[in-house]
Amino acid sequence: MLPDGLEPADLAACEVLLSKGSKSFSAASLLLPSRVRRGATVLYAFCRVADDLVDDGGSDVTGNVALLRARLDRIYAADPGPFAVDRALSALVRHEGLPRAPLDALLEGFAWDAENRSYETEHDLLAYATRVAGSVGVAMTSLMGSRDANVLARACDLGIAMQLTNIARDVGEDARRGRLYLPRIWMKDAGLDPDAFLAAPSFDTKLGAVVARLLARADGIYRNADAGIPELPRACRPAIAAARLVYSDIGRAIAENHHDSVTQRARVSGPRKAWLISRAMTARFAGPRPHDLALPPLAPARDLVAASSAP
Repeated sequence: MLPDGLEPADLAACEVLLSKGSKSFSAASLLLPSRVRRGATVLYAFCRVADDLVDDGGSDVTGNVALLRARLDRIYAADPGPFAVDRALSALVRHEGLPRAPLDALLEGFAWDAENRSYETEHDLLAYATRVAGSVGVAMTSLMGSRDANVLARACDLGIAMQLTNIARDVGEDARRGRLYLPRIWMKDAGLDPDAFLAAPSFDTKLGAVVARLLARADGIYRNADAGIPELPRACRPAIAAARLVYSDIGRAIAENHHDSVTQRARVSGPRKAWLISRAMTARFAGPRPHDLALPPLAPARDLVAASSAP
């Protein structure tokens, strides 16, 4: 049974966006309980629409972001515009009490992409990852029914770690599009000129060391995130554990390629994904050690977690 106000046609439009936009997310969502799966589908659809508008909607990035914020105003005022995704998200907000802070953070991250920002320090990169991925972890955890600040912090960790993995995998692909997410100071420390790399992307052992450093940072954040999974509703844990295992395994594949993500793209094979998902389905989740769960959020995520948690 659909929540009040969520029309079947609007949900179907969101499902089409999901199936066309992300096969991995679509497959992973099948492990979620139906209520959470519907929410995840609507959330993904809005993210897809927003990303497309900011990234491909012309040169007026500021105007496009302002338009999306105005659409969110109407969504949260229960007066959505004439768009299937907006109507579906408004119904979700009313039914689930989805906080707005993660969506505002996400739009800001999309704007940073459209502005082609680069990131000088690790803190700068984590601020970006918080917006484009940690925000999704926070929103998803809210849809699962938890607004506890510690659980949201660990969910934000998971999103951030997954984004760092994505960045490590796509160094060459991003550079060929004129984008650089690796911290520039890390590249300089390794003896690399970030602008020269962007002008002519190529791989060498110095760049491999930077990619390895990024993956090591991601691994530490994944370990922090693990403390939050046992605090999720039991029916939701396998899906989140599966996402964690599959994404972190991309890092293993990158390492097997000698950290060369310029001339090749690391992949996790179908059989290995199936094995990792089976591990997630059958894992026994022990409760986290309290001091792990209560770790403070990463510095760039503190405001997002505070704004999204229940008082």
